[in-house]
Amino acid sequence: MTVGIGALQCVVLDCPDPRALARFYGELLGGEVDRPDPRWSLDDDWSTLHAASGGLVLAFQRIGDHRPPRWPDPSAPQQFHLDIEVHDLDRVHGEVLGLGAVPLDLGDGTRSWRVYADPAGHPFCLVRH
Repeated sequence: MTVGIGALQCVVLDCPDPRALARFYGELLGGEVDRPDPRWSLDDDWSTLHAASGGLVLAFQRIGDHRPPRWPDPSAPQQFHLDIEVHDLDRVHGEVLGLGAVPLDLGDGTRSWRVYADPAGHPFCLVRH
Protein backbone atom coordinates (compact mmCIF):
# COMPACT_ATOMS: atom_id res chain seq x y z
CA MET A 1 0.00 0.00 0.00
CA THR A 2 1.40 3.38 -0.95
CA VAL A 3 0.95 6.55 1.05
CA GLY A 4 -0.76 9.32 -0.85
CA ILE A 5 -0.25 13.05 -0.77
CA GLY A 6 -3.54 13.58 1.02
CA ALA A 7 -6.50 11.76 2.55
CA LEU A 8 -10.05 11.66 1.28
CA GLN A 9 -12.12 13.97 3.47
CA CYS A 10 -15.50 13.45 1.85
CA VAL A 11 -17.27 12.96 -1.45
CA VAL A 12 -19.27 16.05 -2.49
CA LEU A 13 -22.40 15.90 -4.61
CA ASP A 14 -23.79 19.03 -6.25
CA CYS A 15 -27.56 19.30 -5.92
CA PRO A 16 -30.45 21.76 -5.61
CA ASP A 17 -31.43 20.82 -1.99
CA PRO A 18 -28.50 19.63 0.17
CA ARG A 19 -30.46 18.65 3.28
CA ALA A 20 -33.05 16.65 1.33
CA LEU A 21 -30.35 14.72 -0.52
CA ALA A 22 -28.44 14.11 2.73
CA ARG A 23 -31.64 12.64 4.23
CA PHE A 24 -32.16 10.45 1.13
CA TYR A 25 -28.67 8.96 1.46
CA GLY A 26 -29.08 8.74 5.24
CA GLU A 27 -32.10 6.49 4.74
CA LEU A 28 -30.28 4.49 2.06
CA LEU A 29 -26.94 4.02 3.85
CA GLY A 30 -27.67 4.73 7.50
CA GLY A 31 -25.70 7.25 9.48
CA GLU A 32 -26.09 10.74 10.84
CA VAL A 33 -27.19 13.77 8.82
CA ASP A 34 -25.51 17.08 9.66
CA ARG A 35 -23.46 15.82 12.59
CA PRO A 36 -21.32 18.71 13.89
CA ASP A 37 -17.80 18.37 12.49
CA PRO A 38 -14.97 20.90 12.79
CA ARG A 39 -13.98 20.37 9.15
CA TRP A 40 -16.89 22.38 7.74
CA SER A 41 -19.88 24.57 8.50
CA LEU A 42 -23.43 23.37 7.99
CA ASP A 43 -25.99 25.71 6.45
CA ASP A 44 -28.66 25.88 3.75
CA ASP A 45 -25.96 25.40 1.09
CA TRP A 46 -24.00 22.54 2.70
CA SER A 47 -25.19 19.36 4.39
CA THR A 48 -23.39 16.14 5.32
CA LEU A 49 -23.96 12.47 6.02
CA HIS A 50 -21.56 10.57 8.24
CA ALA A 51 -22.38 7.13 6.88
CA ALA A 52 -22.86 4.21 9.24
CA SER A 53 -20.11 2.14 7.61
CA GLY A 54 -16.43 2.86 7.90
CA GLY A 55 -16.37 6.60 8.50
CA LEU A 56 -17.33 7.64 4.96
CA VAL A 57 -18.66 11.19 4.74
CA LEU A 58 -20.84 12.35 1.89
CA ALA A 59 -21.33 16.10 1.54
CA PHE A 60 -24.03 17.87 -0.43
CA GLN A 61 -23.52 21.32 -1.92
CA ARG A 62 -26.26 23.58 -3.25
CA ILE A 63 -25.85 24.57 -6.89
CA GLY A 64 -28.42 27.10 -8.07
CA ASP A 65 -28.60 25.93 -11.66
CA HIS A 66 -27.93 22.25 -10.97
CA ARG A 67 -28.29 20.17 -14.11
CA PRO A 68 -28.34 16.46 -13.31
CA PRO A 69 -26.52 13.96 -15.47
CA ARG A 70 -28.63 11.99 -17.93
CA TRP A 71 -27.49 8.40 -17.69
CA PRO A 72 -26.24 6.98 -20.04
CA ASP A 73 -26.21 10.06 -22.31
CA PRO A 74 -22.56 10.98 -23.02
CA SER A 75 -23.51 14.60 -23.76
CA ALA A 76 -24.39 14.97 -20.05
CA PRO A 77 -22.10 12.38 -18.45
CA GLN A 78 -22.80 10.85 -15.07
CA GLN A 79 -19.80 12.69 -13.53
CA PHE A 80 -19.51 10.02 -10.82
CA HIS A 81 -21.68 7.35 -9.24
CA LEU A 82 -21.89 5.35 -6.05
CA ASP A 83 -22.04 1.56 -5.91
CA ILE A 84 -24.09 0.45 -2.91
CA GLU A 85 -23.90 -3.19 -1.88
CA VAL A 86 -27.20 -4.87 -0.93
CA HIS A 87 -28.27 -8.44 -0.22
CA ASP A 88 -31.64 -8.49 -2.00
CA LEU A 89 -32.10 -6.33 -5.11
CA ASP A 90 -35.84 -6.96 -5.33
CA ARG A 91 -36.56 -6.00 -1.72
CA VAL A 92 -34.33 -2.92 -1.78
CA HIS A 93 -35.81 -1.78 -5.11
CA GLY A 94 -39.10 -0.89 -3.45
CA GLU A 95 -37.35 0.77 -0.53
CA VAL A 96 -35.23 3.09 -2.70
CA LEU A 97 -38.27 4.00 -4.81
CA GLY A 98 -40.06 4.89 -1.58
CA LEU A 99 -37.17 7.20 -0.70
CA GLY A 100 -37.50 9.03 -4.02
CA ALA A 101 -35.05 7.17 -6.26
CA VAL A 102 -35.87 6.82 -9.94
CA PRO A 103 -34.98 3.63 -11.85
CA LEU A 104 -32.69 4.24 -14.81
CA ASP A 105 -31.65 0.74 -15.88
CA LEU A 106 -33.04 -2.33 -14.14
CA GLY A 107 -31.50 -4.77 -16.60
CA ASP A 108 -33.08 -8.02 -17.62
CA GLY A 109 -33.28 -9.55 -14.15
CA THR A 110 -30.16 -11.71 -14.52
CA ARG A 111 -27.35 -9.30 -13.75
CA SER A 112 -26.15 -8.42 -10.27
CA TRP A 113 -26.71 -4.64 -10.41
CA ARG A 114 -29.33 -1.99 -11.15
CA VAL A 115 -28.98 1.72 -11.88
CA TYR A 116 -31.10 4.41 -10.22
CA ALA A 117 -31.01 8.19 -9.87
CA ASP A 118 -31.19 9.91 -6.52
CA PRO A 119 -33.72 12.75 -6.09
CA ALA A 120 -31.21 15.25 -7.54
CA GLY A 121 -30.55 13.06 -10.60
CA HIS A 122 -27.17 11.53 -9.65
CA PRO A 123 -26.90 7.92 -10.78
CA PHE A 124 -26.11 5.20 -8.27
CA CYS A 125 -26.00 1.43 -8.54
CA LEU A 126 -27.40 -1.17 -6.20
CA VAL A 127 -25.06 -4.15 -6.44
CA ARG A 128 -26.00 -7.61 -5.14
CA HIS A 129 -23.64 -8.83 -2.41
